[in-house]
Amino acid sequence: MDSITKHKQIVKQILDEVMPKNPKTSIQSVRIEDDVRGHYLLYNDGWRGESRIYGCFLHIEVKADGKVWLQHDGTDMIVGQMLLDAGVPKSQLVLGFQAPIVRADTGLAVA
Repeated sequence: MDSITKHKQIVKQILDEVMPKNPKTSIQSVRIEDDVRGHYLLYNDGWRGESRIYGCFLHIEVKADGKVWLQHDGTDMIVGQMLLDAGVPKSQLVLGFQAPIVRADTGLAVA
């Protein structure tokens, strides 16, 4: 199995773990998977009183070079560490939400 396929499987496993499982709330969590382009998102959609709750809280991208880009992590679950624990090598994980100049200090891939 090539690294791209393996990384996409790992990302889907992480989405399963992170996806909220509380169906009794008026805020729906939506999962979007684009296997062709390598984008995987979780976002919220709903209402809390008179306030609209809408937005992405997790975005992971698997690029054509096999690197896994954690573009946005709005969870409290440390998704980057979950990806490493699931088998994504440090040399293949990019924290896309970090400025490029800071990425060198993370011990992970820069780009």
